[in-house]
Amino acid sequence: MVEKFKVSLAKIIEEFKLEIIHVPADPETLFIEETDVNRPGLQLMGFYEYFNHERIQILGKMEFAYLATVDEETRKERMELLLSQKLPAMIITRELPYFPEMLTLAEKNGIPLLRSKDSTSNFMAGLIAFLNTNLAPRITRHGVLIEIYGEGVFITGESGVGKSETAIELVKRGHRLVADDAVEIRKVSNISLVGTSPDNIRHFLELRGIGIINARQLFGIGAVKVTEKLDLVVNMELWDPEKIYDRMGMVNDYTSILGVNVPTVTIPVKPGRNLAVILEVAAMNNRQKKMGYNAARDLMDKLGLDMDMSPQAGTVKNFDTF
Repeated sequence: MVEKFKVSLAKIIEEFKLEIIHVPADPETLFIEETDVNRPGLQLMGFYEYFNHERIQILGKMEFAYLATVDEETRKERMELLLSQKLPAMIITRELPYFPEMLTLAEKNGIPLLRSKDSTSNFMAGLIAFLNTNLAPRITRHGVLIEIYGEGVFITGESGVGKSETAIELVKRGHRLVADDAVEIRKVSNISLVGTSPDNIRHFLELRGIGIINARQLFGIGAVKVTEKLDLVVNMELWDPEKIYDRMGMVNDYTSILGVNVPTVTIPVKPGRNLAVILEVAAMNNRQKKMGYNAARDLMDKLGLDMDMSPQAGTVKNFDTF
């Protein structure tokens, strides 16, 4: 079962440079758990069907324009009803001047009241993206995440198969390390995964026989990256002479991570194979396939072979239970 996460109000205030009008307690102790936000236009008119009180409420120019058209008594009644809903926070955009009863009712009901300089649309877009990232379902799995030619490649395999050594070679060839050993994977949308490293081991890498190194200190800031999307899973395994490996690239295998299927290739490892170059080619080939080009299909066309070369569905491995 995927754990539900939360983010502190203090982190949101710091990220968006919000003005604090009122907070009932230390913002570090107040938490947001809902990724969506709400503009309470209908609620200010008294409609609360399907209203989710766990969402941050945002008041912009339109809401204030409506409140200015009603008499003071009605405005107070509408605001009292809204602020009695145990809201996680109310944020005013465009640095609009708030009505006095807003502060009074926020203090009475213990609701954080904040203000932003940004326009309503820009602020909402930024806040939703921030919440989607920080509240995203996530798992931590063993492996190495590295950016190769703009593709996020997640290298998996048994301990000692050579993942970290391959990552070092790729870093020396100009690619960027994201995480070694433990990769924290977040589902930021229904089709997108983003990987990062836990803060306490970020940019550190273990090489057997040498020990722990810091890739950022050793190779420079250009050799590392904090986050990267997952575009390809590369499973490294010791060469098995009894196993038949894919030689055409027409079978599409996937790894299911948090419900998202990520293209997967298996690279057999044995002495003499330049794994760094192979992974570079795997990343570029995956990028070409996403752009609609398949080399195997092109070759068959040039050879004049009449056969169904549409990509075949392969296996889908569930990575969540590993």
